[in-house]
Amino acid sequence: MKKLLVALALLPVLAAFSAQASEDGYRLDRAPIDPKDLLSLQSGARTFVNYCLNCHGAQFMRYNRLTDLGLTEAEIRDNLVFTGAKVGDTMKVALQAKDGKAMFGVAPPDLSVVARARGADWIYTYLRTFYRDPATPSGWNNAVFPTVAMPHVLWSLQGERAYGPAPKEESKEAGKAEAGGHEGGQEMQWTQLTPGTQAEVQYDTTVRDLVNFLVYMGEPSAVNRKRLGVVVLFALGILFIFAYALKKEYWKDVH
Repeated sequence: MKKLLVALALLPVLAAFSAQASEDGYRLDRAPIDPKDLLSLQSGARTFVNYCLNCHGAQFMRYNRLTDLGLTEAEIRDNLVFTGAKVGDTMKVALQAKDGKAMFGVAPPDLSVVARARGADWIYTYLRTFYRDPATPSGWNNAVFPTVAMPHVLWSLQGERAYGPAPKEESKEAGKAEAGGHEGGQEMQWTQLTPGTQAEVQYDTTVRDLVNFLVYMGEPSAVNRKRLGVVVLFALGILFIFAYALKKEYWKDVH
C-alpha cells in the first residue's frame, strides 16, 4: 500500500520530467505573461489577427468576446476584423485545410486552445527561436520544433537569424552572436543575419503579448473564475465558523 501511494505521489513529477525531456533538449524560457494586463492582451489580439489569422483559425473564439479586454464592438469591427465577418462571428479563416496541407505539407491547426495544449512557455520560446535553414521547403526551421512546416511569419519584426554550432574561437564582434543551447553535446549559438523592424526587447514584448492573448483565448473566463473562487472560499470560511459554533452549541451537553 505504501509503495502504491509513493508511486501515485511521484506520477506528476515523472510526467513533468517526461514532458521536459521531450523538448528536443532546448531549454524553454518562462513566458512573462499577465492575464490581467488588458493593454498586453489588446496588443496580442492585434498581432494575432494581423499575423496568425491569415492561416490559423480560432473557431471557438468570437470577435465580440474581445469586449472583455476593454474594447468596444466598434473598435473591434474597425481594427480587428479585416474580412466580411460580423463582430458576433467566430475567428475563422478562408484557407481550406486541403489548401493548407498542399502549401505547408500539413494543415495549419486551429489555435483556440493551443496555449492549453502546448503551454505558454513552449509557445513563447517557439516564436523566438526561428532561424534560416535552406534545407527546409519554407527556408525556415525552429530550435524548439525541428523541421517545423510553419514559416517564420514574424520575421520582418525579429529579422533573420542563424542557429548553428558555436566556433571554437568566439567571435570578436560583440553583439552579433548570443548563446544558444546544446545538441549532441555540441554548443550552439544564435547569430543575427539581418535586422528586423523591432529591437530584441521590443520583439520579446510583442511575442509576450501574443502568448498572453493565446492563453486568454484558451480560457477567456479564467480570471473571473479565479476571482469568483476566492470569494466562494472566503464565504465558506465564514460559514465554517458559524457551523462550528452551532455544532458546539448542539453538543455542549454531550461533551
